[in-house]
Order: sequence, then C-alpha cells, then structure tokens
Amino acid sequence: MTEHVLIAENLTQEYVLKGGLFGKDRIVRALPGASFTLDAGKTLAVVGESGCGKSTLARCITMIEEPVAGSFVLDGRPASPDTRAELRTTVQIVFQDPYGSLNPRQRCGQILEEPLKINHPGMPAAERTRRAREMLELVGLRPEHFDRYPHMFSGGQRQRIAVGRALMLEPKVLVLDEPVSALDLSIQSQILNLLVDLQERLGLAYLFISHDLSVVKHVADDVIVMYLGRPVEIGSKAAVFSHQRHPYTKALLSATPMADPTLRKERIRLTGELPSPVNIPPGCPFSPRCWKATEKCRAERPELDDSAHRVACHFPE
Repeated sequence: MTEHVLIAENLTQEYVLKGGLFGKDRIVRALPGASFTLDAGKTLAVVGESGCGKSTLARCITMIEEPVAGSFVLDGRPASPDTRAELRTTVQIVFQDPYGSLNPRQRCGQILEEPLKINHPGMPAAERTRRAREMLELVGLRPEHFDRYPHMFSGGQRQRIAVGRALMLEPKVLVLDEPVSALDLSIQSQILNLLVDLQERLGLAYLFISHDLSVVKHVADDVIVMYLGRPVEIGSKAAVFSHQRHPYTKALLSATPMADPTLRKERIRLTGELPSPVNIPPGCPFSPRCWKATEKCRAERPELDDSAHRVACHFPE
C-alpha cells in the first residue's frame, strides 16, 4: 500500500486588507480550502493561473505561515504549534528566484552548512563541511565551487545550490515553487532531470508548483488544478492530460503551446478577468467565465466528487 507522506484537509489561509483611515478592513481569501494527499516518492503538481493560491499553499505546507483553518499531517505527525519546529526538517522549499533566494554575502559552502548550524548546533564543524561537500557533488557542482560567492554562478548553478541547501536536512517532502520558470529553456531541462534523479535516489516526495503545463507533463505523477484557492480537478497526470473533466482545465490545456506545427487543436479563450479573492462570486467561482454555466452554477458551489479522477463541477465532461 502506498504511504501518504502528506495529508492536507481543508487548508485555509486569509489575509486582512486594511481599509485605511475611514475604510473598512476586507478579507482576502487566498486559500478558501484545499484538501489533497501526497505519496512518498511521487510528484504532485499544482497548476493554475497567477493568483490561484499556489504559492500560498506552499507557504502553509512549509510552515512559513500558519493557516487560519484546516490541518495537515506530515510523515504521520499532525502539524501543530508544538510539533512545527521538529517537522520543519521534514519539509523544505526551493524558491522560484535563484538570484534572490541565496545570501550574496555567504560562500556556497556556508549556504549549504547553514541549515545544519541552525537545526543541529552540536554538530562538529568538520562534519558539517563533509556533508556540504557531499551535497555539492550530489547536485552536480564541482569541489572548487565550495568557496565561491553566488554572484560567480549562473542561474542554473544557483538553483542547484538552492536544491542542495533544501536537501541538507534530509527532508521527505520538497516543495518546488516554480523552480525552473526563471531559467533558460536549455537549463530548465538540466534542473528537471536533476530533480527526477534525486527523487529516484532519495525517495523524495515533490509538491511541484507551476503554471507551465509542458513542464508538469514531464515531471508529475498526479495533478491538482486550482482556481481561486480551491482544487477544481484532481487526478493522475495521464487522466488529466488525456481527458479534462473541468472546463477550466480544458481551457488551460488548450492554451499550452505544441511543438509539432502539423497538429491542430481548438483554442478556448476565456472571457473576463479572474475574480478578486476579496469578493469571490457565489456558487461556482468559475461560473462568470464558463461557457457551460447555468443558474445552478451561479447559485450552488460544487464540491469535489469521490471518483478516482475528481472534479468540482455540476456539469463535468
């Protein structure tokens, strides 16, 4: 039986938008409720438009922020204020920007050793250095890179350092927040292949956040499609890419470029803008932009069904 290394139940995150001197405060519902599971050694991709709650979900799972409601279990242990310090070594994150995520005043070796200094203060300096040098080799960098500063590396090399830093505490879950979107295409493939290789070697579980569906098709085992902070479709990669059940998923995939110029597909152009998370429409939040919407869609919010290929739609494909 496959082991669930991460179980999330109705994770909810909200922010207060100050109204100023005379205005009223408003609530930004960045993550109204997300539930999913992640299996050991697998990659779960989270996709959707900008503003759909992908990065907010990442910050909640890595305990950078505490959700206002809901819960999640990491490696069999519930996340709570009492267990957060211990569980932070179980899940680590690789950020989108390889230029802004590394301290420019630290050498590469210091960057890799820092997680060990913070979480294992009693570890001898020689042991920290040994582990850091081993990690340098594991992520495909050379021994002479150990004493160099971040400005001396390319974007792809910096992202390799960021991946190595995330792995120093031997986590079981790695959250990858758009890890290749800031890189050239040729470098993207190198980093993706590195991630696949590391997953096979170390048995890591990936929560892979991306808006690039061609990248998702390359790395994912399962896919969550999010809209305004809620999952609207969940299924295996093969099921989601071959048979989209939700209209929003269908529209997303229709906008994905195809490498073969001889192939033709119908492009679905969504009308209107993504609604504000401050004022989420009643009923199905996608109904203002959906070509299949009826009065039922505008009045009742659909919930995810219980099928193997789950969808939250009153009229699924």
